[in-house]
Amino acid sequence: MAIIVNLDVMLARRKMSLSELSERVDISIVNLSVLKTGKAKAIRFSTLEAICRELDCQPGDILEYSPNE
Repeated sequence: MAIIVNLDVMLARRKMSLSELSERVDISIVNLSVLKTGKAKAIRFSTLEAICRELDCQPGDILEYSPNE
């Protein structure tokens, strides 16, 4: 897939665990893990907004387009 998910990078930069983010955005750790590993087929804007709010970042910090993938 040409979309790369950099959620793990942003979590590391913010020194936050996946479980902490899960609690803060009220999304199951399983669903966040699916997103983090790049296995998600879609993401709701409300979910992306909540993640960006908690990580203090832009959507482009989490999602990246790579035509070579």
